[in-house]
Amino acid sequence: MAQPRIAVGIDVGTHQVRVVIARESTDRSSSFPKIIGTGYAESKGLRHGYIVNADDVARSIRIAASQAEKLAGIRIRTAFLSVGGIGLDEVRGRGDAVIARADAEVTDIDVEKAISASRENIAGKLLNRRILHTIPLSYSIDGSEVLGRPQGMKGTKLSVETLFIICLEQHVHDLVDAVESVEIAVADTMASPLAGSIVTLSNAEKKAGCVLANIGAETVSIVVFDNGIPVSMKVFKIGSMDITKDIALGLRISLEEAEQLKLGALTNAQYSKKKLDDILSARVSDIFELIGSHLKKIGKDELLPAGIILSGGGSGIGPIKELAESSLKLHSKIAATNLSPDAKIKDSSWAVAYGLTIWGLTGDTYARPAAGEAMRDIGKSVGGFFKQFLP
Repeated sequence: MAQPRIAVGIDVGTHQVRVVIARESTDRSSSFPKIIGTGYAESKGLRHGYIVNADDVARSIRIAASQAEKLAGIRIRTAFLSVGGIGLDEVRGRGDAVIARADAEVTDIDVEKAISASRENIAGKLLNRRILHTIPLSYSIDGSEVLGRPQGMKGTKLSVETLFIICLEQHVHDLVDAVESVEIAVADTMASPLAGSIVTLSNAEKKAGCVLANIGAETVSIVVFDNGIPVSMKVFKIGSMDITKDIALGLRISLEEAEQLKLGALTNAQYSKKKLDDILSARVSDIFELIGSHLKKIGKDELLPAGIILSGGGSGIGPIKELAESSLKLHSKIAATNLSPDAKIKDSSWAVAYGLTIWGLTGDTYARPAAGEAMRDIGKSVGGFFKQFLP
């Protein structure tokens, strides 16, 4: 009998490094991979998600990985790695291909040629950048939109609009080098917002249309879904630490006290609640203003029925849900990981690392209530998660 497969996810955030080790479930009634080890460490050597001191980053990774190894009772040899930070961005490209067959029927080769052409058309925007993910958004044949897959249809020219998720080439190299310097091989890399969406979003939310906002210490990342497809991704150079700094300056208190006030941990403190609320509202409103501007730019403002889902360490700030609704005119909720009761993680700050393990363990029979709906029957390869976006 084959041993259950194991996957490891490493999320190197600006605030913390998180490591999750998960084993595919042998229980047919369970839709969750079993988390057998977790570890975390304070992140050092990063700024806005990119590496400024490789030795410090490697040390943080080693501490977190060692904790997870001790709990799981195994040695980590290979892992899936998330890529985030302000270097993460998107580019859209359009490509055409002349349909090759004599009977004018579209084949996989025509689709691949059109996508390849769209990639070539954005080559000038890729200086010092690497394409992490290629996601076809829409197809047309001879100018008419294709509803569904184009293969098997007939025409003379196939066109595709493609979303490319890109990042700084040097940033990826530095991250991979930091992980591999502690003798852990990197199996593959995935954009952090997409990894987090595997755990925190349901298939229904993705199909209806929603935005997942991860509020980290120094950055806010968003991924927008519509009709089950990620249609946009953006990272903003602002985070929950900016709120802490504002509170410290506004109330003339230490950063430690400000952090506790931000999260509602100092309930008996003698500070003006109105002044604190005003400080919180001002900075959080700045965050949602940036998100709202981006949604307007891509034509999705007030047009996402499933609303905004908030995740990350900053999602625990008291009035953030209400401020999201008033700023964006969208339903909002705090992301839930929908984990089994015995899971070793309790909140959405672990979503990226756990999502990476699900990605690594994805098989054609794998399913779970949230992530599994979108991942069912999409193949056993590491890139299986993205096969759902291909025709």
